[in-house]
Amino acid sequence: MQIPWDRLSAEVLDAVIEEYVSREGTDYGPQEYSMSDKVAQVRIQLQRGVAWIDFDPETQTCHLLRS
Repeated sequence: MQIPWDRLSAEVLDAVIEEYVSREGTDYGPQEYSMSDKVAQVRIQLQRGVAWIDFDPETQTCHLLRS
């Protein structure tokens, strides 16, 4: 189930994004980025509609996906 990013509180959205960008294996290319830079990049992707938040009610987990 897709969750609109703008329906989440700022705190919950930040927590979802921070959990995503802190996962082992997330690749941002050869350049190093700070956590705040990574969060900002993902937030922009959500705003542009190239990424979205998917919630799985069976496992009670959410994932960020890109088109």
